[in-house]
Amino acid sequence: MLTYLHLTPIVSLIAGVLILAIPRLLNYIIALYLIVIGMIGLFGTR
Repeated sequence: MLTYLHLTPIVSLIAGVLILAIPRLLNYIIALYLIVIGMIGLFGTR
């Protein structure tokens, strides 16, 4: 089962590769990451 603890490193790895490939995506990737983490924090996975 995929949990938040498994998902974070996978998302970070994909984001890092995308930033290396297309540096212009940096702002969008960081914004999406922060939005997703914020929503998980607010609504939780209980």
